[in-house]
Amino acid sequence: MTDISVGHWSLTTPVIDTDRLPVIADVDVLVVGAGAAGVAAATVAGEAGARVLILEKYGFAGGAAVAGMSGTICGMYLASDSGAAPEQVVQGFTERFAGELRQRGGLTAPQKYGKTYTSAHDPLKWRETADALLIRAGVEILFHTDVVGVIKDADVYQGVVVASNAGLGVVRAARIIDASGDAAVVARGGGSYRFGANGRIQNPTMFFRLGNVDLPAFWDAWGDDTISPPWVSDRIREARAAGMELPRDKIWMFDTGRPDELLVNATRLIGDAGRVLNVIDPADFTTAEVRGREQVRAYEAFLRRNVPGCRDVFVVDTGVEVGIRQTRTVEGIATLTNDDVVGARKAADGICRSPWPIELHDGERPKLHWILDDYYDVPYGTLVPMTGENVIVAGRCLSAEHEALASARVTAQCFEYGHAAAQATLLSLSTGRAYRDLDGREVATRMIAEGSALSVDAPATDKEEVRR
Repeated sequence: MTDISVGHWSLTTPVIDTDRLPVIADVDVLVVGAGAAGVAAATVAGEAGARVLILEKYGFAGGAAVAGMSGTICGMYLASDSGAAPEQVVQGFTERFAGELRQRGGLTAPQKYGKTYTSAHDPLKWRETADALLIRAGVEILFHTDVVGVIKDADVYQGVVVASNAGLGVVRAARIIDASGDAAVVARGGGSYRFGANGRIQNPTMFFRLGNVDLPAFWDAWGDDTISPPWVSDRIREARAAGMELPRDKIWMFDTGRPDELLVNATRLIGDAGRVLNVIDPADFTTAEVRGREQVRAYEAFLRRNVPGCRDVFVVDTGVEVGIRQTRTVEGIATLTNDDVVGARKAADGICRSPWPIELHDGERPKLHWILDDYYDVPYGTLVPMTGENVIVAGRCLSAEHEALASARVTAQCFEYGHAAAQATLLSLSTGRAYRDLDGREVATRMIAEGSALSVDAPATDKEEVRR
């Protein structure tokens, strides 16, 4: 039994007598987690003819985008000081999903966010879009199901143990895509991971929606940038000095596309004496949820009293859970470094472009480092765990340094990580090669054929070159 301490709790990997458990599925591809990465991975693999099962702990797809109500598809557009119109540099499954949302009336036009743009989505229509894609692809879906154990033979992943209200069962799979966001499969399988910078991770937040907003009056006062103007930050500091719990000076307000409604990102959730909350620990998760709701009411009161157009607003709802920016980060065969991001480095085996800034929520105020008129590539190897066979990750748990992850974790990129993981899985199944022995350029070439915006050289043929 392996114990990995996390706050008040330990992650334990118990020995489970799987021979006594029913096998509820035996599939080519198991996808764990139905967030952006998981939906992309399952859809692409299913459409290629693989037998695919996707597991999700909630009763709907969406992950942080829906349960956490992060509410926007960030990471599609270049940042610039020129004031240029939005220039989209991420396509592929990201654009496919965005396009389906637009057809359903569930995605806004690009909204200005500092030096770049983002689009807000309707969380219900996000769920419905995911349902439609997965069902059309022939994917088997199990909601309300959680992974509690891993089945391995030495370093080879063979399946998982799942729990639901029906009890425990076994899912056997030729390949597993860990799109949990928390590296749940890799961690339970004894794989290596870390938490941020020496245990310091980004703060969670609680998004909320405001109703009954006089939008013309609000935007006239606020300006055309979703990030708060200086006069709002000044008033927040004044209100805090008067005793209100308003920990963030810079807050973000997005048009949701619904009448008289705004999406708000304002809270900063920490423990006593500024302690970082790690929501892998359910005690910290609980603290974040309770304090999040308290801060939502404080910001609601502030907005009513101080911001034009908000005098009669009310909170429509919050996320099902706090917005989670970071938990476990796997140790991969490649790592996205801070220098890669800041230097807008291109990778020969890049499987995703990212123009999103380093948006670090760690400390008293968000820190933004912009990548202007450029983007960096995320290498394929960041999805492949250092140890373990037949498992690949997709989503915010990819192998990245702390600040780099603060850029690479956003929704548009997570869609493409899922796309990449699916193409790598299909290649692995068809050729019998391990994930670590695939050339990322082969993966990227397949993604390009399905609309992803990437640039690759010819795939390497020498084995040592492939592994480099």
